[in-house]
Amino acid sequence: MSSSAGALNFDLRVWSAAHLAAVEASLSDWVKADAPADLGSAMRYAVLDGGKRLRPLLVWAASEAVGGNLDATQRAACAVELIHAYSLVHDDLPCMDNDVLRRGKATVHVAFGEAQALLAGDALQALAFELLAPDVGTVPFEIQARLCRLLAVAAGQAGMAGGQAIDLASVGAKLTQAQLQHMHQLKTGALLEASVMMGAACGQSDQRARDSLKTFGAALGLAFQVVDDILDVTQDAATLGKTAGKDAANDKPTYVSLMGLNGAHDYAQALLQQALVALRASGLSETRALEALADMVVNRNT
Repeated sequence: MSSSAGALNFDLRVWSAAHLAAVEASLSDWVKADAPADLGSAMRYAVLDGGKRLRPLLVWAASEAVGGNLDATQRAACAVELIHAYSLVHDDLPCMDNDVLRRGKATVHVAFGEAQALLAGDALQALAFELLAPDVGTVPFEIQARLCRLLAVAAGQAGMAGGQAIDLASVGAKLTQAQLQHMHQLKTGALLEASVMMGAACGQSDQRARDSLKTFGAALGLAFQVVDDILDVTQDAATLGKTAGKDAANDKPTYVSLMGLNGAHDYAQALLQQALVALRASGLSETRALEALADMVVNRNT
């Protein structure tokens, strides 16, 4: 059974709708259109009106589990989405994955040119950290520092950027499961894990809870990538909103190529169970949103 009783009694759609509306409004306010030379248009194109917003929702779910500071949580939710958006803009560039479709529309470099796409990604990354260190007194300095460090580590050489470097170096290579897992722990998992831990950093929790949330985030991050690999071979571009089958076309190692479709599916379900067990060990009383998000990640079809 993939879901806990708590998650089954929790209406994720209702919970998500309120948070998504608030995140979308804040992103629209904070990613301004008036940057020089139409840079703002490229930034807004990259961020607004698309994507699942999974990372912001994980921030909010973890923060609610620990009674987090509301302004810190909203800023963290938007900051992690800005980092995610910047990474997609750069990953789609011709020097990286050279993709033309993202979130059901042309990629930023196709719509605005390569130079503008590069600058838009740079500006979105900088804006993420600006949001985490506001010049208003609504977020304690200690929380600001923790959030900045968590996001920086997840985005840099020990996280997303390092994983992308391994990915580019692994084209055509035969990786072991351990090597593939390490790559995705950095490339995809680090930012998802950081989303959970940033939410937790907005409030108060003991070491037991933090360790459990970290385990939850790590398992969920890997599960997300396993399911992504499955969907890449089972769904079409119209359903995914991005180019389907590109991993196989680019001769990239995936969980499906390594484990087979059934093996990858079983592994995703096992990771889901690891995540749910970690939540149950956290000692936190309000984890229904985290449970429901984990179930959604593993059992989604887009």
